[in-house]
Amino acid sequence: MLTDRYGLPISTAVADARDAYAEGVDLLLTVYPGAAASFDRAIAADPGFALAHVGKARALQLAGNLAAMRESLATALSLADGTSARERSHIDVFRLLFSGQAVAALAAIRAHVGPWPRDAFVLSLAANQGGLIGMSGLPGREQDLIDFLDRLAPHYGEDWWFGAHHGMALSEIGRHADARPRIERSLAQVRRNAYAAHAFAHLCYETGELDSGIAFMRGWLPSYERGGGLFGHLNWHLGLFELHAGDLQAGLRLYDDTFCAVDHRGAVHQKLSDSSAFLWRSELAGHPRDPARWAKLVAYAREKLPRPGFSLADWHVALTYAAAGEDAALKDWVHAIEALIDADRYPSGSTIPTVARAFAAFQRGDHATAIDLIVPMLPERERMGGSRAQVDLVEATLLRAYLGSGRGAEAQRLLADRRPGPARLPIMGLEQGVASTPDLSPPS
Repeated sequence: MLTDRYGLPISTAVADARDAYAEGVDLLLTVYPGAAASFDRAIAADPGFALAHVGKARALQLAGNLAAMRESLATALSLADGTSARERSHIDVFRLLFSGQAVAALAAIRAHVGPWPRDAFVLSLAANQGGLIGMSGLPGREQDLIDFLDRLAPHYGEDWWFGAHHGMALSEIGRHADARPRIERSLAQVRRNAYAAHAFAHLCYETGELDSGIAFMRGWLPSYERGGGLFGHLNWHLGLFELHAGDLQAGLRLYDDTFCAVDHRGAVHQKLSDSSAFLWRSELAGHPRDPARWAKLVAYAREKLPRPGFSLADWHVALTYAAAGEDAALKDWVHAIEALIDADRYPSGSTIPTVARAFAAFQRGDHATAIDLIVPMLPERERMGGSRAQVDLVEATLLRAYLGSGRGAEAQRLLADRRPGPARLPIMGLEQGVASTPDLSPPS
């Protein structure tokens, strides 16, 4: 019997179908374009190959073609009876995911990787900060992800795909010395691995290696196709590095050309989250507002994200409405989230309504209210979803609010409590505000 790249038997006897399927899975795992075409070749070689139809459905979902996704899934389900127990379980995980049953899908993944720990395609749905654990909205989700991957690590050895994900998760909880060799080894094994490049960008951010982050991204990105799902987001990372280095114009060029471009190929929410976060951070750094850019983001949010339900997108929609002064839209957005909370359908709880109101207060110059809203929710900010680099926007807003209120001592305490790598953020007046405050840190 033929096996996939991870040694798991698959229900096709056609080598060409197996090879095309393995290629499609690797393209998805490396976040490179072309996976759907690979799965089409696998299906052409063996129309009854159920997993190829599932792979195509996943590629179509990521491309936003949900009608075609459902067709491919239906075909896979019709072929499931002729497959192994592992493949039937594999198909069922994707059935749950595609039907929007995130909690059930995560439970199915946890059950699936017990007997079949090397089913990397299934594991990929929960192995990163944007997966079903990372976006669960539950407290402790960062540690949960580490615990989950630690248990599976012995089954993967030095596998390039697993190493990048494990390294990224380790970096997010501050275990940088453990993270670095895994991420660097992954890149050395498969340079065309956009997720490993992403993990390295986060590592540089978390360790404060600004120059290394800029040099790496400038060197790596030219080899990555514009159609890749992480093309915009990786350019956002470079733009963020440029902003931290004080070069707003370089960041704005990337904004226009890549992560807010008309032909953005990443997930729908990514264009909004990256773009709104960059503009807000640039304003926190003291750069002037560009109302036209915010107006375009408001229009995009209304068209592409009309209803809440995905936490990472939801708080960036709130940020966009707040920055643009769309008070009525923001109020309706928050009320819609609170209706989901009341219906027990919003795992992130009150964190996002709270931070949405904080953004609005900050926008209207009510720094005291912004502070009063943000400070109590900081211990649970991981529930908002996203990486620590993304959620840092909340602390950056709090720092600027402290400075705007003349509360430099509290800004100093917040900086002292921050993890050391990205301890300093590009905030207007931060150096002066902290320097003019007596040092209140405890003696060493």
